[in-house]
Amino acid sequence: MAGPSAADNYAGVYEGRLQPGTRPALLIVDVVAAYLTEGSPLFMEAAAAARDSNRRLADAARAAGVPVIFTNVQYRPGGADGGVFYRKAPVLKVFDEGSPLGAFPAELAPQPGDRVVTKQYPSAFFGTGLAEALHGEGVDTLLIGGYSTSGCVRASALDAMQHGFVPLVVRDACADRHPAPHEANLFDLQAKYAEVIGEAEALEIIWRAGKDEDENWVTTL
Repeated sequence: MAGPSAADNYAGVYEGRLQPGTRPALLIVDVVAAYLTEGSPLFMEAAAAARDSNRRLADAARAAGVPVIFTNVQYRPGGADGGVFYRKAPVLKVFDEGSPLGAFPAELAPQPGDRVVTKQYPSAFFGTGLAEALHGEGVDTLLIGGYSTSGCVRASALDAMQHGFVPLVVRDACADRHPAPHEANLFDLQAKYAEVIGEAEALEIIWRAGKDEDENWVTTL
């Protein structure tokens, strides 16, 4: 006899909801060539669609004056600064300094005014100073997309919450190696740590933030 579904099992226990704040930023996690290049050990079939979703979000964010943050991964030769993570996942050698697989794709590259955070561990916040910088800019909400859902996206969303930001994980803008960990992690993030939203809702939040900025600017004249 089948037991209760995951949704039924969580019902009445993990049902809290977070509301976006008024100062969002867009965090694009590790959308780099390693995941988009066929033949790369990290190649993912779903990566291209998520890249395109992130591109639309980034275009909208720039137009609205919403900060855009990119992360990438880079190690000194041989992973000298990679620690236990590099030892656990030797595939990370694709991000050794100078590797073309660590480059941003032409379709979604940082533009003037965007922030680039280079990291060595899964979270965009670990050892990077990103939280302090965003708090200094008054950011209270993070729209999050990138690779992979079960890895660096999840770690970044969890740390965003722990640093006091409302994490909004954009389903369409995330990808993983297999649908099972992708869906399982989105389910768990929604239950405990974040809000999982679609691209259309994310674009609405960006548009609304830009409109609020325009209205505030007019009010101060």
